Amino acid sequence: MPLAFSVAGTAHAGNRRTLYVAGDSTAAQKHANTAPETGWGMAIPFFLQSSRLAVSNHAVNGRSSKSFVDEGRLKGILSAIRPGDLLLVQFGHNDEKREDPARYTEPWSTYQEYLRMYLDGARARGARPVLATCVERRRFDAAGKALPTHGEYPAAMRALAAEERVALLDIQALSLALWQRLGVEETKKYFNWTAAEQDNTHFNPPGAIEVARLVARELLRTRVLGPRDVRRLDERIPESWITWPEPAA
Repeated sequence: MPLAFSVAGTAHAGNRRTLYVAGDSTAAQKHANTAPETGWGMAIPFFLQSSRLAVSNHAVNGRSSKSFVDEGRLKGILSAIRPGDLLLVQFGHNDEKREDPARYTEPWSTYQEYLRMYLDGARARGARPVLATCVERRRFDAAGKALPTHGEYPAAMRALAAEERVALLDIQALSLALWQRLGVEETKKYFNWTAAEQDNTHFNPPGAIEVARLVARELLRTRVLGPRDVRRLDERIPESWITWPEPAA
């Protein structure tokens, strides 16, 4: 049974490239004490050819593009990344938190400035940066229309990607369209809705798998990856493939 490889460290074997993920809780590795909450980074390995591409998931709950850098987490990735590797960057959820100066960035200034640190750092080491707009939350109006929740951040990232000529995975637009197709009630099956919690931001296994599928398809569409790098794009992925390790002691 396939297992999701998702660790905060290097993941090299032979001549495989590594896909490094820098992001927030929507992508992060979750542990047994938070199940069934699932980050899409836990499911992305199911759609990649493991003989060609390893995954090193550094996404962490609650981080913004700014706090991830300020805590030294980007530095950790850049100390390990090699020529030919990929750095996928998805931030925005926590950059929006104006009340928290440790995390807040302004879309058209500091947000773009911090994102450039990821782009410049990867390029300086011969790796390829990839930007991904932040996945959408589950929010609908009274008429059942799925609503965008991220303000100007997706537009600011799109503009930066065009300016810097960096591949863009528009996960915000794609996930919003997916939630609209599924509708108000069906989307509850993709988010971390439990008897104790109604969470419209974080995913359960089906939601994480479908967002990871969007990411993999976009990596192929933008030619960041080739056809031999991906697999199962149109196949059902069993929820049982998702596993939650015990938290570190």
